[in-house]
Amino acid sequence: MTNSTQIAIIGGTGPQGKGLALRFAMAGIPVVLGSRDGQKAAQTATELNQLLGPHCPPITGSDNQSATELAGELVILSVPYSAHRATLSDLKPQLTGKVLIDIVVPLAPGNPKAVQMPAEGSATEEAQALLGDDIPVVGALHNVSAVTLNDLTRAINCDILVCGNQLEAKKKVMALISQLDVSTYNAGLAESARCIEAITPILIRLNISKEVPFSHAGIRIAPPSH
Repeated sequence: MTNSTQIAIIGGTGPQGKGLALRFAMAGIPVVLGSRDGQKAAQTATELNQLLGPHCPPITGSDNQSATELAGELVILSVPYSAHRATLSDLKPQLTGKVLIDIVVPLAPGNPKAVQMPAEGSATEEAQALLGDDIPVVGALHNVSAVTLNDLTRAINCDILVCGNQLEAKKKVMALISQLDVSTYNAGLAESARCIEAITPILIRLNISKEVPFSHAGIRIAPPSH
């Protein structure tokens, strides 16, 4: 039975997906992990549940199609960019009536310090083109470190930029992400993802630099101090 508040995380067995699953479950939001291997997703869910307190809703796991169908409305796509187009094509029938939250960054093959944008301009725009205008795509969560997400002893250390062509869908996504105790900002239409996604390799470069005295940094929108 579909839970109207449950979210699906496709690619939920990867570091980013697992961290998001833990954070949303801690916020009281039911999560189902999706993977090409449903058994792997179920095993990952069991492992994550062992890290959560007794008052958190349990995380479950299933194959990608079933997980997407089980989502109430919001589906997060957290796969490597190499699987982006194929995964979207496979899931398009199950995504009807849902909102896709695309967190994928098209990092250059073999070089995480650069992006290689698709012809559409960004992964977010590519997803919208593949799915068609009837399935809203919202780009978000591109600049959050997976290490940060999985470190449950610390708060998320950055703000979240959200973009997409349908305002109502963006508002729903911003309301969801705000439950992680972070600030969200409407960064404009889907074309803004060209800039937002391109921030990620810059952060990666800084975070692995020996000249920078920290790692796992994010970005913040800084208001005036006066």
